[in-house]
Amino acid sequence: MRVVRSRDFTGSKPWESQLIANMNGITTKLHWTNKPYIWHINDGQEVFAVLDGHVEMFYKVAGRTESELLGPGDIFHASEGTEHVAHPVGEARILVVESEGSV
Repeated sequence: MRVVRSRDFTGSKPWESQLIANMNGITTKLHWTNKPYIWHINDGQEVFAVLDGHVEMFYKVAGRTESELLGPGDIFHASEGTEHVAHPVGEARILVVESEGSV
């Protein structure tokens, strides 16, 4: 048992993460970032929950790029095969649940 204070977590580089749990190959990680990620498609589904800050999530639907501005408490679910990229607005802390080893 432990308590994680997400607002206290700061990485030394963008998208640095702290493993919270690995439950039968599904990982939950706390990420800190101040820079965009890369366009990618996960190996399976991804749940992306903004804990602190704001993130503009870009994703593709039928070849078109769309986006949503996510704030604290907002959750983005990337179904299998969803191409997406996260762009923080300043610093952000994000909880990500995905298959172990996913991009």
